[in-house]
Amino acid sequence: MIYKDIPTQFNPRFEIVSCYIECNGHILLLHRPTHKSEGGKWGVPDGKMEKGETPEIALLREIKEETGLLFNIETLNFLTKICIRHSDYDFIYHMYKVNLESIPEININPQEHQNYIWKTPERALEMNLVTDLDECIKMYY
Repeated sequence: MIYKDIPTQFNPRFEIVSCYIECNGHILLLHRPTHKSEGGKWGVPDGKMEKGETPEIALLREIKEETGLLFNIETLNFLTKICIRHSDYDFIYHMYKVNLESIPEININPQEHQNYIWKTPERALEMNLVTDLDECIKMYY
């Protein structure tokens, strides 16, 4: 369940950073390997913040680890921060966006993902997405 405001008895176990990398109306989606949580599903570049990291530093690290892309903090556009409650745990989800003028070379880390694709947000909603990503896409797009 997604909340824009902190719900009662919200106890976040961790914080996640995510990014819509966008080019010409398409967003980058990454295909999770079957051995990972939510394996076989598609998501945007994201990951857990490590202790001492700001959301921006964590996101730059995650994007580089997952795609090989290098951005600077000024490239990141903050969208929103939401609270997510799953049946077993709560977490905070920071959403960012990066606008690109041309499609870059993506170097998938096989430990993190098995493939990637560029899709319009509307077409992305037709895919097997990680939990709650459909609602996040609808919220922003």
